[in-house]
Amino acid sequence: MTGLPTSDDPRPGAHADGDPRLLELGWKHVYSGKVRELYVKDDEPGRVLVVASDRVSAFDHVLEPAIPGKGAMLTQLSMWWFRRLGVPHHLVAAHPALGEHLPEGIAERAMHVHELDMLPIEAVVRGYLVGSGWAEYRESQTVCGLPLPAGLSEGDQLPEPIYTPAFKAPLGEHDENITFERTVELVGADRAEELRARSLDIYRTASEIVSQHGLILADTKFEFGLDPEDGGDLTLADEVLTSDSSRYWDAEVYAAGGERRLESFDKQIVRDWLAANWDKTGTPPALPDDIVERTAARYRELADRITG
Repeated sequence: MTGLPTSDDPRPGAHADGDPRLLELGWKHVYSGKVRELYVKDDEPGRVLVVASDRVSAFDHVLEPAIPGKGAMLTQLSMWWFRRLGVPHHLVAAHPALGEHLPEGIAERAMHVHELDMLPIEAVVRGYLVGSGWAEYRESQTVCGLPLPAGLSEGDQLPEPIYTPAFKAPLGEHDENITFERTVELVGADRAEELRARSLDIYRTASEIVSQHGLILADTKFEFGLDPEDGGDLTLADEVLTSDSSRYWDAEVYAAGGERRLESFDKQIVRDWLAANWDKTGTPPALPDDIVERTAARYRELADRITG
């Protein structure tokens, strides 16, 4: 997480100069993303405070109003997974430990993490044929250039999970799907192989865990960095296996088939409503109360089912 831009043009709903409650505690606001805010402290070198907001985005726009409790639920899921995956991660501390040092309402949404040298790769793993992968398959029988068997339908499980990396574009630009060979050019052959192997291993582990909760992990994306304090070890970072980074389905509903088969536990409700009610020009309309409430309920159900 080095080299982050200062938030000269913060996202809608972000604090232009950071949350005043954190500023009073000596935290310096260094970045606003679509969802997360980053802070550092002079007396804590090599550490970053990551605070997840309740903001929701779709079609490259941050929408109004926010989804109540979303930031806390994303943080809850990431914390739960970091502690169970058995791989190096960036978490130093989180709620409730942070509750002793941060104001109520922030501690639940915050993670204290190691500062990493982030790799410019979004490590995407797909276990099922859906989304942009399905669109490409219909045209070329490939997903991100990888050939797949003929005769697959939308939502089908792939013969094996596949790794389809993307290049993380600068702020405000779109990420770009890239080949594994391009990953080698960006980070070197050994690191590219490690990224692929680590991502597939985490996906398989997580898929087995959520299957015990009646869920299917259709696809997900990971981010990794190098920890200078640990000799440059590959370290899992950002959020992990949350509703914003992963597509989950209900296994029983999926098996039953029908129109609800591919309903996911994320902001798909928001995307669908916006696609039907906005022509993607100008400012997006405000989300109706029932869309906000239904979206919050889907985030909450997933967090509850996984973490108990």
